[in-house]
Amino acid sequence: MTLSQLPELPPPPPAARIAELAAELADLAPIQTAAELERLSRDFYAYSPVLSPLLADRRAQLAVRASNLEQVRRVASACARLQVPLTLRGAGTGNYGQCVPLQGGLVLDLTGLKHLRSLDPASGELVAEPGCLLADLDRQLAIHGRALRLAPSTYRTATLGGFIAGGAGGIGSLRWGFLRDPGNLLGLEVMTVEPEPRLLQLDATASQPLNHAYGTNGILTALRVPTCEAVAWQQLVLGFDDWTRALAALQGLASSDLLLNNVTLLAAPLAAAMPWPAGCPAPTAAEHRLLLLAAPESLADHPQLLGAWGGELLWQEAQAASRGLPLRELCWNHTTLHWRGPRPDWTYLQLLLPPDPRPLLAALQQRWGDDLLWHLEAVRQHGEVRLSALPLLRFTGPEALTALIEQCRDLGALVFDPHQVTVEEGGLGGIDAAQVAAKALYDPAGLLNPGKLRGWLERPQSGGSD
Repeated sequence: MTLSQLPELPPPPPAARIAELAAELADLAPIQTAAELERLSRDFYAYSPVLSPLLADRRAQLAVRASNLEQVRRVASACARLQVPLTLRGAGTGNYGQCVPLQGGLVLDLTGLKHLRSLDPASGELVAEPGCLLADLDRQLAIHGRALRLAPSTYRTATLGGFIAGGAGGIGSLRWGFLRDPGNLLGLEVMTVEPEPRLLQLDATASQPLNHAYGTNGILTALRVPTCEAVAWQQLVLGFDDWTRALAALQGLASSDLLLNNVTLLAAPLAAAMPWPAGCPAPTAAEHRLLLLAAPESLADHPQLLGAWGGELLWQEAQAASRGLPLRELCWNHTTLHWRGPRPDWTYLQLLLPPDPRPLLAALQQRWGDDLLWHLEAVRQHGEVRLSALPLLRFTGPEALTALIEQCRDLGALVFDPHQVTVEEGGLGGIDAAQVAAKALYDPAGLLNPGKLRGWLERPQSGGSD
């Protein structure tokens, strides 16, 4: 395994070509100020001490904010005719550098496309534009007794398009699996990047290659996703003085028939550093914490369940009545955010653990000690309950990070490496031929997010700008 390196790419377009593009799009108020271009060329890749120096000088030469389909069409057409790389972005809440332009060019901000186009009251299917904030969508759905199935911990600031293009799972993954599991994306409206762009309607099967593809193979202009019946989730915090019992509780609850939307386990050092909601007692230094989002009807038996594992119910409150941070902002990558704030010398990994994670956890803890702190999330993958891990680790250099990643793989974990720039290395590692084929169909000159799709760079007959 080698840590990330930037692919060899052509130089950014010359200034004269960018000036020609800016003149053609003048009525769209193209952004050319250094500070705004810097901001629009960034996400949370600074979580990675490997990506930070690689991406530090990568920025757009021009940016446009679109608010309707015609503006998107004009940008796509102009970039195709002038052969200018085009990188898409939403709110920039990703942390793999998904929206960082590696080859300069134009960044297209899609947060202005934010209409809920339709909601089918019978099926619950919604069609919404990519710039819709997930929290805003949920507020509109609540009127109809519906809710989104899946959401990242950045739910209040993340967009629907960015979540589908750059996310993988999150809150709700214990019930509904990962974003790429069947049924979680029902269709897409896609604009092609061609001199005469086409607006295409894709069904679920045709949409799948664009799901978690970093915006490399089509401009998402609308998304069709399922919703579920809204639940008045209760937030619970459970305390354990023994890690083995806490792990057993996590696995037992996740595998039970209780209606749960999220179960998170934080090792004691992480729990002690979190900003707990108002009214929730501060943890002791040795207290591991289990965080639950549970349906009200699932709570009747929790005293008996806790007794079996030796945990203690410390706090309970309805999510709708939460004061301060809700529990969903203490899980997934918000845990990473809170921990790293005062500790920038720490980083993290993303793993899917083997069905029995105990040997892996024990072996890694024995080797890495206090330099590795466990944060576990219960999920389903193809219907099977598994544990996802987002451990925090003290960064002591690339060699140690490489050794840790290799040990995780040797012990049976799938590593979704947040220290890599390409779709493939941030995912399962292999080239997805369907993603490459979709890029050939919808971005034939290879202008979208150049350098991020390794399969395109390594295709047998190379061509195009990336």
